Amino acid sequence: MDGGGATGVSFSPEDVFRDYSGRRAGMIKALTTEFQKFYHQCDPEKENLCLFGFPNETWEVNLPVENVPPQLPEPALGINFARDSMDEKDWLAIIAIHSDSWLLAVAFFFSSRFGFDKENRLFNMINDLPTIFEVVTGCAKKQVKEKTPSSSNKKNSRSKRSSVAEVRKSLQSMPPCKDDEDDIREGHDNTLCGACGENYCNDGFWICCDICERWFHGKCVEITPARAEHIKLYKCPSCSNNKG
Repeated sequence: MDGGGATGVSFSPEDVFRDYSGRRAGMIKALTTEFQKFYHQCDPEKENLCLFGFPNETWEVNLPVENVPPQLPEPALGINFARDSMDEKDWLAIIAIHSDSWLLAVAFFFSSRFGFDKENRLFNMINDLPTIFEVVTGCAKKQVKEKTPSSSNKKNSRSKRSSVAEVRKSLQSMPPCKDDEDDIREGHDNTLCGACGENYCNDGFWICCDICERWFHGKCVEITPARAEHIKLYKCPSCSNNKG
């Protein structure tokens, strides 16, 4: 999705939200599951680099565009310079904040370009998603941590690999109790994946990091239920890459 107006094409708030969601997903990948690749591309010896997110959920570290004025607002410049001089978590956090600012700037650009009303539904949809900063730092997870039924039981690592299907299986030998299962599902529904930032999906396998206690969709971190059975201590990609 580009500037649009130059070709006479108009987009709806839903179109712009899909653009926002795709760019956001790509930048979250760069700062979480694909962090090692992102880290090596942010060489402080190179020129001013930016982190770009694209509508197809991919990302790129590159120089800013040369067009003046640019077709879209530009991301923060020079994210690579502080890589080795800051604590890794602080460095990621500040990039996440600037990434959120850029995504909103792009959304506002399109909103202005296509003449959306001030009370349009675009920003309501955006506000329903956690920010990149919340996903990267785990703030979104902490806000709902108390609602996750097994998050307080670190001793039982197996209890952290769950799906609604497994809950149903464990309840087969017991009298039906819809409220209990709904409580478990409700707790999971409020939890966000630490990789993609999306909510838990029913019948989807997910896993909790034993270090940072953030939850992840199994598909986001390439962990299957069978593989999880043999993991005694699970570390998410961010914790595995933490040099501390």
